[in-house]
Amino acid sequence: MKLFSLAAPLTALALLAAVMTSCSDSKSYSELLTEENQYVNHFLSDQRVVDYFPEDSYEVGPDAPYYKMDEEGNVYMQILDPGNDQRPEKDNRVYFRFTRFNLARYETGEGLSGLGNADDISGGNGLGSMYFLYENYTLAVSYQYGTGIQIPMRYLGSNAKVNLVVKSQYGWTNETANVIPFLYNIRYYESPMFPWTSEPVD
Repeated sequence: MKLFSLAAPLTALALLAAVMTSCSDSKSYSELLTEENQYVNHFLSDQRVVDYFPEDSYEVGPDAPYYKMDEEGNVYMQILDPGNDQRPEKDNRVYFRFTRFNLARYETGEGLSGLGNADDISGGNGLGSMYFLYENYTLAVSYQYGTGIQIPMRYLGSNAKVNLVVKSQYGWTNETANVIPFLYNIRYYESPMFPWTSEPVD
């Protein structure tokens, strides 16, 4: 009977030791965030970077700089095409096509292979099936993609195309815990079926 009563505590100690060992082998969230910053910094070290976004006069094209879009450096944008003068207003449907690249692979020298819906023309409107409701984060159709991909629409118009560096906290909500930054090549569209309601920018 005494042997049985000792077995339970010994088993618990063995399980606790196993858990502690596995925890010591994994990285803390702060360590993962530090790594993520290193991935982004490594990628941006090969680019021109401007620490603010000049709304009145910005560079466009493949040699344009990456503009820092928030104080913490969670999003950087390179403008490839500013699009037209039509911008969305809150709750307007913004379609997007993208290819994204895992920047952790850039850090390790594995090269970048992209995934996304860039070639998707489904959905009945020729624009693909992915969209968000601009500045509306109460519905899954918007918040599932995070806040980062909406930022360019504050400044650019329909058919705009950008390269966008997005850290995990501003990325897809189901991937936040992975702490992986992505580089997006993304184009935004206004659908003729769901036209944007803002007045064109002069």
